[in-house]
Amino acid sequence: MTPPAAVAFTKVHKTYGDVRAVDGLDFAIRPGETVALLGPNGAGKSTTLDMLLGLLRPDQGTVRLFGESPSAAIRGGRAGAMLQRGGLMPGVSVRDLVRLAHRVARHPLPVAEIMRRADIEEIAARTVDKLSGGQVQRVRFALAITEDPELIVLDEPTAGMDVKARARFWENMRGLTDEGRTVLFATHYMEEADSAADRVLVMHRGTLLADTTPEGMKARAGARRLVFELDAPDPDVLRALPGAVDVVVERGRLVRLRSTDSDATAGALFRSGLRPRHLEITGLGLEEAYLSITEAGDTEQIHENLYEQEAAVR
Repeated sequence: MTPPAAVAFTKVHKTYGDVRAVDGLDFAIRPGETVALLGPNGAGKSTTLDMLLGLLRPDQGTVRLFGESPSAAIRGGRAGAMLQRGGLMPGVSVRDLVRLAHRVARHPLPVAEIMRRADIEEIAARTVDKLSGGQVQRVRFALAITEDPELIVLDEPTAGMDVKARARFWENMRGLTDEGRTVLFATHYMEEADSAADRVLVMHRGTLLADTTPEGMKARAGARRLVFELDAPDPDVLRALPGAVDVVVERGRLVRLRSTDSDATAGALFRSGLRPRHLEITGLGLEEAYLSITEAGDTEQIHENLYEQEAAVR
């Protein structure tokens, strides 16, 4: 038999008064996948994670982890979470906090193994209130993996970490995912989603705008980047070129232009007599693709709101 999805949202809705925090969310994550959850503030990511972990109940629809309710899966030690909210016990050493989590867990990993996987051995004797932001994140991760869960849910896991610590964190995570664990992580670092995720889910205004691979997301954006030098560039003139959707001028002459039709834009650029130098045309990075997709989502929402207003008038 095919094993159940590690995570399954089926037509899930959640509202707060007149605000639709999650609006018909429908997706599944297969066991062993690493999935990035992206979206601007207010997109519904936190509400989604809270429902996934059983902290909130959906108004409509169902949420299942490995075919079970979220609370049942978590009680069974099948899911662990590292969230931004909530503090750690002040005045307690890192080692004692991990020992406490180990003691109350049903089927915990050995304390030494938890600390090794979370890369917190060198700060074991420090009290929690004496840690940096990045070190606190690593301790939270240690608590999330205490029971060696099949599903690991991470909310902005590397917030507060420096570049070196972030690299070490994802190196450790790859060791866990290579063993078949499922990972769902929310992040604002596009390079993390690009390098670590098998799939990318983009939420916007409570709905799912995209469910694809990082490469598929870049292709879906349907735009390319033109970079060139130009003497005294006029942004208004450049924005009027066919296909141009965004123009940034740096250091007075370096132009970065995003286009939905790079051939038409480049052709018009040369025909205009502007004489660009060192022209490069490349595909969008994940961050630019993300911005392109969410901007399109805003446009669709504006059109939907206008339609609803016109219908109300009629």
